[in-house]
Amino acid sequence: MAYKDLREFVEELNSRGLLQRITEEVDPYLEITEITDRVSKMTGGKNKALLFENVKGSSMPVLINAFGSMERMALALGVNKLDDIADEIRSILKLPYISLQNKLSVVSLIPKLKNAINFPKYVKDAPCQEVVEKDVDLDKIPILTCWPQDGGPFVTLPLVFTKNPKTQKRNVGMYRLQKYDKKTTGMHWHIHKNGAENFRDMKEAGGERIEAAVAIGTDPVLTYAATAPLPRDIDEMVFAGFLRHKSVEMVKCKTIDMEVPACAEIILEGYVAANELRREGPFGDHTGYYSLADDYPVFHVECITHRKNPIYAATVVGKPPMEDCYLAKATERIFLPLLQQMLPEIIDINMPLEGVFHDCIIVSIKKSYPMQARKVMHALWGMGQMMNVKMIIVVDAHINVQDLSEVWWRVYNNIDASCDLEIVKGPLDVLDHSSPMAKWGSKLGIDATKTWPEEGHSRQWPDEATMTQEVKKIVDEKWARLGL
Repeated sequence: MAYKDLREFVEELNSRGLLQRITEEVDPYLEITEITDRVSKMTGGKNKALLFENVKGSSMPVLINAFGSMERMALALGVNKLDDIADEIRSILKLPYISLQNKLSVVSLIPKLKNAINFPKYVKDAPCQEVVEKDVDLDKIPILTCWPQDGGPFVTLPLVFTKNPKTQKRNVGMYRLQKYDKKTTGMHWHIHKNGAENFRDMKEAGGERIEAAVAIGTDPVLTYAATAPLPRDIDEMVFAGFLRHKSVEMVKCKTIDMEVPACAEIILEGYVAANELRREGPFGDHTGYYSLADDYPVFHVECITHRKNPIYAATVVGKPPMEDCYLAKATERIFLPLLQQMLPEIIDINMPLEGVFHDCIIVSIKKSYPMQARKVMHALWGMGQMMNVKMIIVVDAHINVQDLSEVWWRVYNNIDASCDLEIVKGPLDVLDHSSPMAKWGSKLGIDATKTWPEEGHSRQWPDEATMTQEVKKIVDEKWARLGL
């Protein structure tokens, strides 16, 4: 199903008992974070989306933790489970060899191909522009100060829209915004991100500013699409149209040449100046540590439009598990078929929650030649945002990478440190604090596959101690009578 807007998603959460409405007054300074952090780590059905309806200093309610479980993440994307999207992508990727014999197979795929591409639909009137405020005052928005050492309040769930000055292609990314005052915020463009590339291209072309718009509180599919590691030339709003099986309605901004989601709760319109930097941070980040303060560009807000009685959507990041972990899990499942297209030996992947996106990936492969695990490691490090992964663990095809106990058993028992560890240098995420150098450092590959004689293992590799199928069958038949 495609949600019309954030409000429809909130109602769906509420109808399923997955939303907790809180009427007690809460403070956006630290207090909402502490409540959300506790709830996000609860089990037994107590981990719910939260709607704070009485926020100190603001008339806007705050929605948070909406994506904070596998169930809610799937619900946000309109599927029963995240692998349903991967299966749909696989069916599209399986274009048959075109011949007279299989022409019917090709024809059967045409409806799927049509559904895969839903270009944005542009409208003139939009809910996000029900109220237009050119006397900008960000203090009216309940922007959260999340952690005690944060540099200030941060907009944590923004969809930042820019256009490349050379190609005019749109980019939508999620870059945190530190509120400096009523009219300005930071623009936390990581050096590796497409938004930062658009900014650099503007400066190289001699421009003085780049226009930017920020959407807050969108249909959840759009929010996810802004986080997805898409190739440079794929429009995030087209990708969102594929995920929701319906075009995204967009409307032109009131003061800048930019289109934004028509049903967003809040839109910030403005620009980022070419040669203006301001100190941004620290910020309690998804690693569970503070990312350090640094100089970043400044976003000048010149107009705010919003719906009547808008909902402010936010998130809190910190020591996992938290809401952002499940956004990462969605990426893991959705993009697996594309990885398998480029590396067909890959069976499955797991990006553990504790690895917070970029610190660890576990890969199972169908090994068919010596040193194949090394090939997979280096291929992954060469793919887009995978370049930031600090540790890649490769196991054999029959290993369940979702079972961390089994993975660690293989790692602990299968590796020889002098032969099975691959250490390389390369780019790292800007948030990584462990490397002596910012933005780059060392990465580790662990080959925990069975070592072949061709890979230099001269001893016999022992068989695993497993029970015979005959005995298993006998015990299965007796199990009910054993009283266990």
